[in-house]
Amino acid sequence: MNPRSQTTAEDSLRTDATDRKIIDELRRNGRIPNAQLANAVGLSPSSCHSRVKALQRRGVIRGFTAEVDPGALGCALQALVFVRIHPRARAGMEQFANGLRARPEVAQLYFLGGSEDFLIHLWVRDSNHVRDFVLDALSANPAVAHTDTKLIFEHHRAETPSAM
Repeated sequence: MNPRSQTTAEDSLRTDATDRKIIDELRRNGRIPNAQLANAVGLSPSSCHSRVKALQRRGVIRGFTAEVDPGALGCALQALVFVRIHPRARAGMEQFANGLRARPEVAQLYFLGGSEDFLIHLWVRDSNHVRDFVLDALSANPAVAHTDTKLIFEHHRAETPSAM
């Protein structure tokens, strides 16, 4: 699996308390105007802008996204599906992952260590949609040894830990 650009230990050593404040504010509101962000972290707007750009160049900030309500898109149900791949199929894991990434139901895909190989976060219309996804995309795939599906009743997004 090709990891995305990751922050190195050296980068985290160069991230000071002000950078962490900037990150915390941007995680709360990625659309905060620079002047407001600067005020919140105690910097001039130009210094704040320079720090945000530096965090982006170093890969600490990888992008800005919109938080979407799946229910507003007709996805009334969310589920987590744990997947274990057959040992003989390990060579095809990248291809398997790419196929999952292309599916519109897949909100997030995690490649795991441990007894399970993947965790798939689904946004779906209903329980029939979950069943169809598991049967068509997973159980019918000869690479898949086992699946375990969990329904999500509530989801709360965590804030950035302050002890980074």
